[in-house]
Amino acid sequence: MPNAELRARLAGRQPGPLSGLAPAAVGRRWLAVLCGCLPALLLALALLVPAAHARDNTGAGASGASGATVALAELALEARTTLALIRAGGPFPYDKDGTVFGNREGLLPRQARGYYTEYTVRTPGSRDRGARRIVAGGDPRRSGEYWYTGDHYRSFQRIRE
Repeated sequence: MPNAELRARLAGRQPGPLSGLAPAAVGRRWLAVLCGCLPALLLALALLVPAAHARDNTGAGASGASGATVALAELALEARTTLALIRAGGPFPYDKDGTVFGNREGLLPRQARGYYTEYTVRTPGSRDRGARRIVAGGDPRRSGEYWYTGDHYRSFQRIRE
């Protein structure tokens, strides 16, 4: 009778399926069981966790899917500077500033193509335009419709003035 089984009987327990195995073998067996279940666990997790960036494609929200807003005073200095340039009509530091923003993500209210224009918010230390933008709706100089994105269009905050 193996030692593990003898110890289990002396302790008043029934020997289990792993009682006769060396500790390393037990670890390998549990690892194999876990690896066999892992795909099913990941699938269950994926089905239970809601999408991190759920979208409101109805265009009903005035400030995107989240309805989030940000006060002008809370924006970084670079964003406030960009907004001042937008209201003044330029000059803009990047060629792409003032170009049409297509709203392909569907996070802003639906409007005809050409309604939205985008402007770069400088990102200190970035070699390119970075991820920060302000999107203006209507006449950028007068509309008062401005949205800020710090994550390259994955989310928007309506700028409160």
